[in-house]
Amino acid sequence: MCIENIIVEKIAKLLTFYIPNKKMRKEVNLNIRHYLFGKKIKKHARSCGTNLRVNAKSSINTNTYIGDWVNFNGMQIHGQGKCCIGNYFHSGVECLILTDSHNYEGTMIPYDKTYIYKDVIIGDFVWVGSRVTILPGTKIGEGAIIQAGAVVHGEIPPYAIAGGNPAKVFMHRDIEHFKKLKAEGKFY
Repeated sequence: MCIENIIVEKIAKLLTFYIPNKKMRKEVNLNIRHYLFGKKIKKHARSCGTNLRVNAKSSINTNTYIGDWVNFNGMQIHGQGKCCIGNYFHSGVECLILTDSHNYEGTMIPYDKTYIYKDVIIGDFVWVGSRVTILPGTKIGEGAIIQAGAVVHGEIPPYAIAGGNPAKVFMHRDIEHFKKLKAEGKFY
Protein backbone atom coordinates (compact mmCIF):
# COMPACT_ATOMS: atom_id res chain seq x y z
CA MET A 1 0.00 0.00 0.00
CA CYS A 2 1.48 3.38 -1.00
CA ILE A 3 2.11 6.13 1.54
CA GLU A 4 -0.72 8.31 0.18
CA ASN A 5 -3.25 5.48 0.69
CA ILE A 6 -1.94 4.95 4.24
CA ILE A 7 -2.25 8.66 5.06
CA VAL A 8 -5.81 8.84 3.72
CA GLU A 9 -6.73 5.71 5.70
CA LYS A 10 -5.31 7.24 8.91
CA ILE A 11 -7.17 10.54 8.34
CA ALA A 12 -10.43 8.71 7.63
CA LYS A 13 -10.06 6.53 10.75
CA LEU A 14 -9.22 9.55 12.90
CA LEU A 15 -12.21 11.52 11.63
CA THR A 16 -14.57 8.58 12.19
CA PHE A 17 -13.17 7.47 15.57
CA TYR A 18 -16.00 9.00 17.62
CA ILE A 19 -18.88 7.58 15.56
CA PRO A 20 -20.32 4.76 17.70
CA ASN A 21 -22.34 2.96 15.00
CA LYS A 22 -19.94 0.60 13.17
CA LYS A 23 -21.90 0.61 9.90
CA MET A 24 -22.14 4.39 9.86
CA ARG A 25 -18.43 4.71 10.75
CA LYS A 26 -17.51 2.51 7.78
CA GLU A 27 -19.72 4.53 5.42
CA VAL A 28 -18.29 7.87 6.61
CA ASN A 29 -14.76 6.44 6.30
CA LEU A 30 -15.43 5.43 2.67
CA ASN A 31 -16.96 8.82 1.86
CA ILE A 32 -13.91 10.62 3.25
CA ARG A 33 -11.62 8.45 1.10
CA HIS A 34 -13.77 9.09 -2.00
CA TYR A 35 -13.67 12.81 -1.34
CA LEU A 36 -9.91 13.04 -0.77
CA PHE A 37 -8.93 10.84 -3.74
CA GLY A 38 -11.66 12.26 -6.01
CA LYS A 39 -10.74 15.89 -5.36
CA LYS A 40 -7.33 15.36 -6.99
CA ILE A 41 -8.85 13.64 -10.04
CA LYS A 42 -11.48 16.35 -10.54
CA LYS A 43 -8.77 19.03 -10.31
CA HIS A 44 -6.69 17.48 -13.12
CA ALA A 45 -9.43 16.27 -15.50
CA ARG A 46 -10.26 18.28 -18.61
CA SER A 47 -13.89 17.57 -17.73
CA CYS A 48 -15.54 15.39 -15.11
CA GLY A 49 -19.16 14.28 -14.87
CA THR A 50 -21.20 13.81 -11.74
CA ASN A 51 -20.82 11.16 -9.03
CA LEU A 52 -17.18 10.21 -9.55
CA ARG A 53 -16.08 7.50 -7.06
CA VAL A 54 -12.35 7.09 -6.44
CA ASN A 55 -11.74 4.24 -4.01
CA ALA A 56 -7.92 4.21 -4.08
CA LYS A 57 -5.08 6.49 -5.12
CA SER A 58 -5.47 7.29 -8.81
CA SER A 59 -3.87 9.73 -11.22
CA ILE A 60 -4.82 11.04 -14.63
CA ASN A 61 -3.38 13.27 -17.33
CA THR A 62 -4.79 16.75 -17.96
CA ASN A 63 -6.33 15.60 -21.23
CA THR A 64 -8.79 13.19 -19.60
CA TYR A 65 -12.56 13.47 -20.04
CA ILE A 66 -14.60 11.56 -17.45
CA GLY A 67 -18.31 10.76 -17.76
CA ASP A 68 -20.97 10.40 -15.06
CA TRP A 69 -20.95 7.69 -12.37
CA VAL A 70 -17.35 6.63 -13.05
CA ASN A 71 -15.70 4.34 -10.50
CA PHE A 72 -11.88 4.17 -10.17
CA ASN A 73 -10.10 1.69 -7.89
CA GLY A 74 -6.51 2.71 -8.50
CA MET A 75 -6.52 4.01 -12.08
CA GLN A 76 -3.38 5.49 -13.65
CA ILE A 77 -3.72 7.44 -16.93
CA HIS A 78 -0.37 8.46 -18.41
CA GLY A 79 0.67 10.40 -21.51
CA GLN A 80 -0.44 13.58 -23.23
CA GLY A 81 -2.97 12.02 -25.63
CA LYS A 82 -6.69 12.35 -25.03
CA CYS A 83 -8.51 9.78 -22.87
CA CYS A 84 -12.33 9.77 -22.94
CA ILE A 85 -14.11 7.58 -20.40
CA GLY A 86 -17.87 7.07 -20.78
CA ASN A 87 -20.64 6.95 -18.20
CA TYR A 88 -20.91 4.11 -15.65
CA PHE A 89 -17.33 2.97 -16.18
CA HIS A 90 -15.95 0.61 -13.50
CA SER A 91 -12.33 -0.40 -13.05
CA GLY A 92 -10.60 -2.97 -10.93
CA VAL A 93 -7.45 -2.23 -8.96
CA GLU A 94 -4.12 -1.12 -10.46
CA CYS A 95 -5.33 -0.36 -14.00
CA LEU A 96 -3.16 1.57 -16.46
CA ILE A 97 -4.12 3.58 -19.54
CA LEU A 98 -1.36 4.91 -21.81
CA THR A 99 -2.10 7.66 -24.35
CA ASP A 100 1.31 8.11 -25.96
CA SER A 101 4.39 6.10 -26.88
CA HIS A 102 7.99 6.77 -27.80
CA ASN A 103 8.87 7.40 -31.44
CA TYR A 104 11.04 4.44 -32.43
CA GLU A 105 11.12 5.55 -36.12
CA GLY A 106 12.76 8.87 -35.23
CA THR A 107 16.34 10.09 -35.35
CA MET A 108 17.83 7.85 -32.64
CA ILE A 109 17.84 4.23 -31.51
CA PRO A 110 15.94 2.73 -29.66
CA TYR A 111 13.75 5.87 -29.75
CA ASP A 112 14.14 9.65 -29.85
CA LYS A 113 12.78 12.42 -27.63
CA THR A 114 9.47 12.77 -29.48
CA TYR A 115 6.21 11.04 -28.60
CA ILE A 116 3.37 9.68 -30.66
CA TYR A 117 -0.02 10.63 -29.20
CA LYS A 118 -3.01 8.34 -29.73
CA ASP A 119 -6.41 8.84 -28.13
CA VAL A 120 -8.06 6.21 -25.96
CA ILE A 121 -11.86 6.09 -26.16
CA ILE A 122 -13.89 4.01 -23.69
CA GLY A 123 -17.68 3.76 -24.12
CA ASP A 124 -20.47 3.77 -21.57
CA PHE A 125 -21.02 0.82 -19.17
CA VAL A 126 -17.53 -0.62 -19.67
CA TRP A 127 -16.10 -2.81 -16.92
CA VAL A 128 -12.31 -3.20 -16.80
CA GLY A 129 -10.92 -5.85 -14.45
CA SER A 130 -7.92 -5.52 -12.16
CA ARG A 131 -4.45 -4.86 -13.55
CA VAL A 132 -5.61 -4.21 -17.10
CA THR A 133 -3.28 -2.21 -19.36
CA ILE A 134 -4.89 -0.20 -22.17
CA LEU A 135 -2.42 0.91 -24.83
CA PRO A 136 -2.47 4.11 -26.97
CA GLY A 137 -5.04 4.23 -29.76
CA THR A 138 -7.46 1.76 -28.14
CA LYS A 139 -11.22 2.04 -28.53
CA ILE A 140 -13.53 0.00 -26.27
CA GLY A 141 -17.22 -0.12 -27.21
CA GLU A 142 -20.28 0.27 -25.00
CA GLY A 143 -20.95 -2.49 -22.51
CA ALA A 144 -17.66 -4.31 -23.09
CA ILE A 145 -15.95 -6.26 -20.32
CA ILE A 146 -12.15 -6.55 -20.18
CA GLN A 147 -10.85 -9.52 -18.19
CA ALA A 148 -8.36 -8.93 -15.36
CA GLY A 149 -4.71 -8.81 -16.45
CA ALA A 150 -5.50 -8.13 -20.12
CA VAL A 151 -3.37 -5.93 -22.38
CA VAL A 152 -5.72 -4.12 -24.75
CA HIS A 153 -4.78 -2.58 -28.09
CA GLY A 154 -6.89 -1.77 -31.12
CA GLU A 155 -10.67 -1.98 -31.01
CA ILE A 156 -12.94 -4.00 -28.75
CA PRO A 157 -16.50 -3.97 -30.14
CA PRO A 158 -19.58 -3.11 -28.08
CA TYR A 159 -20.84 -5.83 -25.68
CA ALA A 160 -17.70 -7.94 -26.20
CA ILE A 161 -15.89 -9.79 -23.43
CA ALA A 162 -12.15 -9.81 -24.06
CA GLY A 163 -9.05 -10.97 -22.24
CA GLY A 164 -5.46 -12.07 -22.61
CA ASN A 165 -2.27 -10.52 -23.97
CA PRO A 166 -3.01 -9.20 -26.50
CA ALA A 167 -6.69 -9.02 -25.54
CA LYS A 168 -8.95 -11.03 -27.81
CA VAL A 169 -12.74 -11.21 -27.84
CA PHE A 170 -13.80 -14.65 -26.62
CA MET A 171 -17.48 -14.00 -25.88
CA HIS A 172 -20.27 -11.43 -26.12
CA ARG A 173 -22.81 -10.27 -23.56
CA ASP A 174 -26.48 -11.04 -24.12
CA ILE A 175 -27.18 -7.84 -26.09
CA GLU A 176 -30.98 -7.97 -25.72
CA HIS A 177 -30.68 -8.41 -21.95
CA PHE A 178 -28.16 -5.54 -21.76
CA LYS A 179 -30.43 -3.23 -23.79
CA LYS A 180 -33.46 -4.19 -21.66
CA LEU A 181 -31.63 -3.33 -18.42
CA LYS A 182 -30.34 -0.10 -19.96
CA ALA A 183 -33.86 0.93 -21.06
CA GLU A 184 -35.14 0.22 -17.51
CA GLY A 185 -32.39 2.42 -16.05
CA LYS A 186 -30.91 -0.42 -13.98
CA PHE A 187 -27.36 0.88 -13.60
CA TYR A 188 -24.76 0.16 -10.95
